[in-house]
Amino acid sequence: MDETAALKKTPLHALHLSLGARMVPFAGYDMPVQYPAGVLKEHLWTRASAGVFDVSHMGQVTIRARSGRYEDAALALESLVPVDILGLAEGRQRYGFFTDDNGGILDDLMITHMDDYLFVVVNAACKDADLKHLQDHIGDSCEVTLLDRALIALQGPRAVSVLAELWADLAHMKFMDVRHCRLHDVSCLVSRSGYSGEDGFEISVPADKAEDIAQRLLEHPDVQPIGLGARDSLRLEAGLCLYGNDIDQTTTPVEAALEWAVQKARKTGGARAGGFPGAGRILAEFDNGASRRRVGLKPEGKAPVRGHARLYADAEGKTEIGEVTSGGFGPSVEGPVAMGYVPVGFAAPGTQVFAEVRGKYLPVAVSSLPFITPTYKR
Repeated sequence: MDETAALKKTPLHALHLSLGARMVPFAGYDMPVQYPAGVLKEHLWTRASAGVFDVSHMGQVTIRARSGRYEDAALALESLVPVDILGLAEGRQRYGFFTDDNGGILDDLMITHMDDYLFVVVNAACKDADLKHLQDHIGDSCEVTLLDRALIALQGPRAVSVLAELWADLAHMKFMDVRHCRLHDVSCLVSRSGYSGEDGFEISVPADKAEDIAQRLLEHPDVQPIGLGARDSLRLEAGLCLYGNDIDQTTTPVEAALEWAVQKARKTGGARAGGFPGAGRILAEFDNGASRRRVGLKPEGKAPVRGHARLYADAEGKTEIGEVTSGGFGPSVEGPVAMGYVPVGFAAPGTQVFAEVRGKYLPVAVSSLPFITPTYKR
């Protein structure tokens, strides 16, 4: 059987082919890794102008309490995430993650308070497991529905001016605001968020209208299509985690330097402290620290250090201390960048460690994250 025939296709698949995209398997989908311009130019275009990304492979889920009350849906979801959902204002989005009984991360997700329900976006590779996780644990009290919709990201400093030509009101939206709107006479759900470190938007649209919206955006001279290759280098420069690489069931939120995503209400002494899987370990790490930490890494020279490269305390490779989880060339930084885990004693910016690359031990400096200055609309 042809492997590509078994892959799922997003509603924009035909458009990718018409634009000359190079397609690759990703999370069970046939996805564009790059277009004819190439990853480097696509990356720099997004940083300078605006790029369109197909992220329709992600899972879009609604959670509605059977009681009809938002508060009941929020509290149900709080039993699975260490995030303040009850205190999330209507029309606002928050980053979070499912945790397991050992404090590990099952998936990371975006959570929005929409009217009397929750709108949640989960990772493509995890969406079936996430849906089962939700139904198994809160299905009695909540209706959990996987939506058949496309998701289009528009990212870059000119994203707001481009999208404002279709819907003028969005200029007033702040980072993590979410609004219903009509684009090109299509009912959409727009969030001012993204995965690039730039200002931008993610647009949830009916699957059968996705190509119309995407083409309308691509008609603008400031917009180009951007593939998964540049999406990865953009998020790496922005210090953003990729599930399955930088975070997974072997990493806790504190180890992953994601403390900012756990609000006061869910921490020790908070109004609704604990009550989520792995709370014992996670809250103990908040109070006492973890033994290791996700850090930025800047290799010396021009050679990239890729994911899974081993990290050592010494240039001879005698004392192994950690591992690179993501790495590559940062076009905006004009040099190699990476992230990985090291013991807390090695986590201070400026600390020198060594990465094993093809049998050699290359010097790498621990760096603060992100590598670029984000331009989110605060």
